[in-house]
Amino acid sequence: MDRRYFIGILVATLIAAPASAQQNPSDVIKRQLDAFSSDDFEEAFEFASPDLQRIFATWQNFRAMVLSGYPMVHRNRSVQFLNQHLDDGRYWQYVRITDMAGKAHVLEYQMQEVPQGWRISAVQFVENAGPNV
Repeated sequence: MDRRYFIGILVATLIAAPASAQQNPSDVIKRQLDAFSSDDFEEAFEFASPDLQRIFATWQNFRAMVLSGYPMVHRNRSVQFLNQHLDDGRYWQYVRITDMAGKAHVLEYQMQEVPQGWRISAVQFVENAGPNV
């Protein structure tokens, strides 16, 4: 095998690896939660869908929204990934997050697949989450 051919395949594989690492929606959510826990809101903002990025415009605006409306994603005691489902062509992932005070919150993440991989396009609280979540 020609050495240049081998190096070309190796480079192509390495370039593609970061995108393929994000192909699982749960992994994207986990990576965003990890960024929040490290206070890296700029990185966390990268996991938001293009529409959310346009709405918030800057990672600083995104940070303010997270801290005021979703403090449990910034600092939490535990995270548990629950069921996923498709609804009208949209992928949703349920996540149970226990905040630092020990209160459990069930959040539903809407995911959007874009050329760069999966991105988070919405997060909403699930009230009275039943056993099917």
